[in-house]
Amino acid sequence: MFVDIAKIHLKAGNGGDGAVSFHREKYVAAGGPDGGDGGRGGNIVFKADSNLSTLADFRYKRKYAAQSGEKGGGGRCSGKKAPDLTVSVPVGTLVKDSETGRIIADISDDEPVIIAKGGNGGWGNQHFATPTRQVPRFAKKGNPGEELDVTLELKLLADVGLIGFPNVGKSTLISVVSEAKPKIANYHFTTLTPVLGVVRMGEGSSFVMADIPGLIEGAGEGVGLGHEFLRHVERCRLLLHVVDVSGSEGRDPIDDFNKINKELAVFSSELETRPQIIVGNKCDLTEEAEVKRISDYFTEKGYKFFPVMAAIAEGTDELINYVASALAKLPPIKRYEAEPKPVEDLTIKKKRDFTIRKCDGVYFVEDCEWIMDIMNTVDPEDYESLQYFERVLRSSGIISALKAAGINQGDTVSVYDVEFEFVM
Repeated sequence: MFVDIAKIHLKAGNGGDGAVSFHREKYVAAGGPDGGDGGRGGNIVFKADSNLSTLADFRYKRKYAAQSGEKGGGGRCSGKKAPDLTVSVPVGTLVKDSETGRIIADISDDEPVIIAKGGNGGWGNQHFATPTRQVPRFAKKGNPGEELDVTLELKLLADVGLIGFPNVGKSTLISVVSEAKPKIANYHFTTLTPVLGVVRMGEGSSFVMADIPGLIEGAGEGVGLGHEFLRHVERCRLLLHVVDVSGSEGRDPIDDFNKINKELAVFSSELETRPQIIVGNKCDLTEEAEVKRISDYFTEKGYKFFPVMAAIAEGTDELINYVASALAKLPPIKRYEAEPKPVEDLTIKKKRDFTIRKCDGVYFVEDCEWIMDIMNTVDPEDYESLQYFERVLRSSGIISALKAAGINQGDTVSVYDVEFEFVM
């Protein structure tokens, strides 16, 4: 089954914790702190793989987690950093933040992209030694790795897209002009998945053509598999609009053309203005007068019209030569630029938020999960460790907020079930 959209969960590795250690050596009375730093957590890296053509693998595995960094050791030994986790995706995959829709990356070349960054390792106690605090008995915990849900969306990379109603001969055309071998039969929706074919124009010259499965009325609003098919037209530099000039399905080819263009406009305003060449197929099944009527209509509209008989490759050489010359004048295949994180999101992450609540004479410091990592490193039996914790409370504004709330000497402060008396 062709799958071109998937949602997965990513968790980069956490950084390793810093170590609390002191140098021990014979004849060295005061070796000092030598706790090493924790190792960096593993990143989650996405890389394009040309051997993949769908996102089907992500239907069965939806969670990807990188390893955490190792803890620091004594003797100033840093913990080993964790290896990156590489996730292979098809060429042309868009990675979006599932919550906001923000484009994180467009995986369209060989360059690997870091999607979720691993956390930095925590500092060992060697970094906290000062002339007045020579025996620090605390270290920092490693930072958590990034965690997010992402949506993968495959948009095929093709120079030319074949569009049109079902059974107008798109599969036959691509099989004649390229190396693609799609399924061909005389019934609707023979092609159920997009087919790519390389059209070779000579040594060192070629372009990629995509056979987009037959669109129907309402496709722009998601009728049938409309959005799934139209998604793959977005990157195409040029569209070959195939119409059945014989009207063998009982439809008017001009009406077909207008309906498909309407669906393109509904789906994307960019597609509405994408250059199009009209291919009138099955010319051998109708009168010359009818072919001329259709040709005159499109010529008056400013379109280049090519009458062909794809089944016997009649008129296809002139069509492909013109397509190659038209592509030479068009910009390269569309690439989607990564969108930066909103400024407010970055600000929120840097802020140390908290709230103060008074209940029965006790002042509760709440909504400050960030302080938990610091509290886990504090040794309540060590005076210097408590001094470090007090400096964190002051620098974060908690002490000032408690004073503003009316706290007095000796009042009880509770921070996540840890209680202490307030000292001015």
